[in-house]
Amino acid sequence: MELEDREFMNTPPMKTVRFGGNVVNTLAKFEQGDTNDYELLKHQLSDPDIKDAQIINWLQEFRNCVTLLTKDHEQLVSVVLRLPWLGRSAAVVEEYLAFLSNLVSAQTVYLRSCLKMVVSNFTPRRVLIREGGVEISDSDDDDENLPKTFDLCHQALQLMARYVPSTSRFLMPILSENFPFVQKSSRTLECYVHNVLRVAVFFPALRRDVLELVISRMLKLDVSATRSDIEEMEEISTHQPGGRGAQDECLFDMDEDEGSETRASGPAGGAVMAHPTAERLDTLMGVLLAYIKDTCYVNGCVELECTKSLYRDLVSVFDKLVLPTHASCHVQYSLFYLCSFRLGLAEAFLEHLWKILQSPTQPAILRQAAAAYIGSFLARARFLPIATVKACLDLLVPWLQQYIEGQDTGSRAFCDVALHGPFYTTCQTVFYTLIFRHHAIVEGNMRQGLAYLQSLNLERIVMSRLNPLKVCLPAITNMFAAITRKYQLVFCYTIIERNNRLMLPTVRSSHGGDTTPANTNPLDSFFPFDPYLLKRSGKFIVPLYQAWEESGDSDVAARKPVRQGLAEEEDDFLQGETNQGDGVVVMTPGSYESHLQSPHSLGSPSLSFLQRPF
Repeated sequence: MELEDREFMNTPPMKTVRFGGNVVNTLAKFEQGDTNDYELLKHQLSDPDIKDAQIINWLQEFRNCVTLLTKDHEQLVSVVLRLPWLGRSAAVVEEYLAFLSNLVSAQTVYLRSCLKMVVSNFTPRRVLIREGGVEISDSDDDDENLPKTFDLCHQALQLMARYVPSTSRFLMPILSENFPFVQKSSRTLECYVHNVLRVAVFFPALRRDVLELVISRMLKLDVSATRSDIEEMEEISTHQPGGRGAQDECLFDMDEDEGSETRASGPAGGAVMAHPTAERLDTLMGVLLAYIKDTCYVNGCVELECTKSLYRDLVSVFDKLVLPTHASCHVQYSLFYLCSFRLGLAEAFLEHLWKILQSPTQPAILRQAAAAYIGSFLARARFLPIATVKACLDLLVPWLQQYIEGQDTGSRAFCDVALHGPFYTTCQTVFYTLIFRHHAIVEGNMRQGLAYLQSLNLERIVMSRLNPLKVCLPAITNMFAAITRKYQLVFCYTIIERNNRLMLPTVRSSHGGDTTPANTNPLDSFFPFDPYLLKRSGKFIVPLYQAWEESGDSDVAARKPVRQGLAEEEDDFLQGETNQGDGVVVMTPGSYESHLQSPHSLGSPSLSFLQRPF
């Protein structure tokens, strides 16, 4: 900072009122057992009305005796660190930063305390507002001051790291400890996550840990705001005058930040989510996706090395946190978005999932999750060319056929989800992919497209003794049957009719008496890249997303249902209704079934498609 900009250097020192001796004498008396001046010093430093000139004088004195501030003076140093330096004049800020650098270099024992002080300013500070004799806690959210405040915090971190190279090792636990509770306001969470991700920019070695911290907290929000809950609250908000559904829901929330969030005006980027948890998640997803874009793009072009490095970190976090998390709805779209930057990244992600799926050393639940991600990614990623989709099918289908050859003649050649879970999930992945991509496969050159579909030999899979049509979701089974009938690939309806004629498996009630139907979703299926529901952060995803497009064929004659009552059974499935009374086995509704019946899930297959075979 230039001298002419330092106001205090060009003016006579201001007279300040102070009591007691200077800091050196006060510390000497303390060592001799006289604590009067010591306590007076702490009291003067804690004065809420302390002036800039006083702060500067104190800090200059402390800088001159920083070697005397041993661990015995921890309380005094804590008071100094709490001095209100942010929002003060440039002279105060510069003197405070100089004190920090001197302190951590001379007394590294205070490094953690200094880091905690800086990180505590990553969110808008709390102020008390008195209204009608009642004190209300609110955020001091002045947009003009916050950016400057955050810049100074990061400047302080970099300054300390310059003098203490091990700063990053102590910083990560502090970032985790100070992360706001997930029920805090969207603005509080947004500011903290933004600043934590900025730390990853200045300390690249921490990026993987930072991403893990941020995504773990976002997953808590994601699983708390289920797809059905978000859609239900959006529906209520749409039909209520003024769209006050979210405010009514939050009226009696106990967290102090909730009230300020609902009173605040909506963000400038778009409409506010009716679901309060989804609103927080929408805000954080916007921050994370913007960080990914800013990291990978330099001057409007993708910087390949930076992008590949970020991809490796995100995949590592994905394997540790996202893949084992069942039915998360939105957080995984961070990797979806990154893969859209280069086809090579998308193919690397698919290859990574494929290795997990076919590895017998991986837990079955992770192999099934990997298969679900493959199918949903192939179906929904608009940026994937059909050649990549076909290449994946050329891996999945032979693997299924090889699995069948190894099981069909053995003692395990019967329909059992517990024994063959990865196999059934992979079958459903293939069926789901063909439902979304069959038009793209045959368009342009019908002859070649049909020849490719026939070469898959789907009949070998459908007709196997493992009977995948019995296990897969009924909606997918019926759509797949309609498509394969249209192209004369395999006739599935005979098997579906046979499965329906068989007695439904039942489980006995835990309290005795009548039996209840078993789980109609034995795979506990979910589709990770179902339609993205968050409004503002959706601007990153919607252009890349393949929505469901119902077939426009009009020359297909209507066909009778497979058997009487099937339509009603499918309606039950689409509603996600199961007997969850006292049965031993209950159903966990998959996201697929919930969005099929919701008008808000744009692009989802309609019910008419299920009832109209080709």
